[in-house]
Amino acid sequence: MDITLLNGISGINAYGANNTGVEKTTRNDAFDSVFQSALSMLKETNNLSNAAKEAEVSFALGLSNNTYDLQVAQEKANLSLQYTVQVRNKVIEAYKEIMNLQF
Repeated sequence: MDITLLNGISGINAYGANNTGVEKTTRNDAFDSVFQSALSMLKETNNLSNAAKEAEVSFALGLSNNTYDLQVAQEKANLSLQYTVQVRNKVIEAYKEIMNLQF
């Protein structure tokens, strides 16, 4: 006897998991989404670094005299790079830990 019918909730099992036949994400889909997120983070870091370089060049050429915008662009690029490096370090650490597992 299916107890989900007694509760009046036809799509949820006793553990709260949805079993209505809706497509579940596979491990490949989950990895792909994480990988695409990492790629977008790299692209954003690259864009911020390029914007900081452009701000430096325009300030050096005298096209802009606003030091605040220059500092903000540099700080954004710096923080983005630090964040990206830390994410990379954690991924490498997790990879090494997985490789050390013994089955």
